[in-house]
Amino acid sequence: MDELGYMKLDERGANLLFQVLTEREESASVAIASNETFATWTNTFTEPRLCAVIVDRLTFNAAIIDTGTRSYRLIQAENQFSVHG
Repeated sequence: MDELGYMKLDERGANLLFQVLTEREESASVAIASNETFATWTNTFTEPRLCAVIVDRLTFNAAIIDTGTRSYRLIQAENQFSVHG
């Protein structure tokens, strides 16, 4: 999944995502990219308890890689405009 945190998920959307994660938990990996920290995911998942369960599900036996970088798309756009500005 790319850009998790970009849009708010209503309770139904969050429940569906939780179901997908639960079904894949024992059988396949899940890769998620997000520019948001876990602390701000309550903005994405409007139900706090469901947010906590999703974070718990994702982080159990996970390899979390914090690249510490900004969005390459944003950097590219800034460079494009700074050359012409």
